[in-house]
Amino acid sequence: MGEVERTGNSELVKEMIQPIYNCKGWLKFLGVLSIIAGALQVLSIIGILWAWLPIWMGVIQFQAAARAEDAFIRGDKALAIEALNKIKLFFVIMAITTLVALIAAAVFVIDALVVGISMSGMPGMPDFQ
Repeated sequence: MGEVERTGNSELVKEMIQPIYNCKGWLKFLGVLSIIAGALQVLSIIGILWAWLPIWMGVIQFQAAARAEDAFIRGDKALAIEALNKIKLFFVIMAITTLVALIAAAVFVIDALVVGISMSGMPGMPDFQ
């Protein structure tokens, strides 16, 4: 009974992880591109501050692809869960990064408006009335 159950679970794991397994090449490709983007950001002075983020995300994508491949080949539930957790981590980091970027953009727009309006009464500046 144990062998039949394990074989059934193995086939179920393969069936569940197959979509990720099928796109493992794309995951690895995007992971490499993210790592390269992070490495290029290191070359700029300001980019050093956040260059680790795309590098980390690229490594996570590469790990997810590798775990998905291993899970599909072996039919291993633990590896499948690990692959899915890596993908989850990638999307959580991406969501947080996007949220921070949107908030920063809003702050910069509001700051520019406040500075622009406050400078409108200065000599030589256009009047916004």
